[in-house]
Amino acid sequence: MFEFIKKISNYKWLIPKENFEGMRVDGLIFASENILKHIEQEETYKQVINVAFLPGIEKYSIGMPDIHWGYGFPIGGVAAINENGVVSPGGVGSDINCGVRTLLTPLNYNDIQNKKEEILNEIYNNVPAGVGVKGKLKISKSELENVVKEGAKWAVKNNLGLEEDLESIEDYGALPSASLDYVSRTAIERGLPQLGTLGSGNHFLEIQRCTEIYDKEIAQKFGIFENQLAIMIHTGSRGFGHQICEDYIQIMQSVMDRYKIKLPDRQLASAPIDSKEGRQYLSAMASAANYAFCNREIISHYVREAFNKIFKLKISDLKLLYDVAHNIAKFEFHNLNGKKVKLLVHRKGATRAFPANHPILPEKYKETGQPVIIPGDMGTTSYILVGLETSLSESFGTVCHGAGRVLSRHKAKKIANKEKIYSEFEKKGIVLKAPSWSSIAEEIPEAYKDIDEVVEVVTNSGLAKKVAKFVPIAVMKG
Repeated sequence: MFEFIKKISNYKWLIPKENFEGMRVDGLIFASENILKHIEQEETYKQVINVAFLPGIEKYSIGMPDIHWGYGFPIGGVAAINENGVVSPGGVGSDINCGVRTLLTPLNYNDIQNKKEEILNEIYNNVPAGVGVKGKLKISKSELENVVKEGAKWAVKNNLGLEEDLESIEDYGALPSASLDYVSRTAIERGLPQLGTLGSGNHFLEIQRCTEIYDKEIAQKFGIFENQLAIMIHTGSRGFGHQICEDYIQIMQSVMDRYKIKLPDRQLASAPIDSKEGRQYLSAMASAANYAFCNREIISHYVREAFNKIFKLKISDLKLLYDVAHNIAKFEFHNLNGKKVKLLVHRKGATRAFPANHPILPEKYKETGQPVIIPGDMGTTSYILVGLETSLSESFGTVCHGAGRVLSRHKAKKIANKEKIYSEFEKKGIVLKAPSWSSIAEEIPEAYKDIDEVVEVVTNSGLAKKVAKFVPIAVMKG
């Protein structure tokens, strides 16, 4: 273990800024000793250090327990920047508002035993998946403008979503200031055909079964019961968000010298929040974020239609528990040294976890706190948690977004064994469907950290509390 990484507790590790000239704040990593070994081996701690150089960063440069190497920022990285500081596209990531949502059904495990393949096939036919795949929706540029301004509400207005879902979506499914005015023609062209699609990479759609409840009272308030069937959807802004990220990284790299911003890694390309480039990026980013909120709402509608056809459920029988973003930068108020301060919180591969009575939360979650969704990798456990007060002081109200990779996609494909994977899934009773073997091989369980250990770090650090555990019974990979 490196001498400059100081142990604070069994689950918290500090990189003091005094060790590296230019760090404006300390680095803070949430990890077990075992996970820290992965972090040291991959040298992801270097990215935590680099982020601490950003102008305006407050308190800590944070690494979550699912941390792994990313572009500029680590995936699983968090940075809160004051209004005089900078915004960095690398702190949001290329899949802007990649996020996850959970739909709860009134069905239990016995109801699906003989229909797993049938319902998965129906969903697969409804929800296009794969690299560059186009959706069933055909929208014009003027309609895309409405999508990016209205977010999930656009889907509701066009009978592709439910009004009641909106209060169960982070920021009610739409960030302000979104506009196509600062979005390139290339990004618009990529976004027009992809609404209502799952995409590729680590994106997935799973039918899951609740196997354990840890907090009966909160589970009941959330509408979760043992053996319940739920659907977890993980996707984002598709090619639209990717292009916006690429465009603005280039723009910001070209203006850093003008703004006298010097950083140890050009991938941290930034511009002042209040500069022309900073304001334009935040508007474009909000456009991609709202596209993603709308995308997940439309996919939910297609899933509801499939359950209506196979199980004769009403569309409204599938309740949205919550929808959270995990690649986003947002203005929030946080307490710093006893003062309420407005900060631009960058969360990359990290998700919000606000506690009970937080003013941003809708009434339905004021008493309990926000549902927190931490999915596992393909074929393993996923967790529903609830945000705790400690998260605000420790991590700006943030937890990890998943298990986190330990193998690159290239390395995963090298060791993936097709026969073994399908055999293991069959033994577990999991139906698996994907556009290609390649998309499965990249996402094998061996490519990820142990989700149980990752969640243990979250709970033992006091960032969130476990409510329920779900395991997959049918998996659709992007």
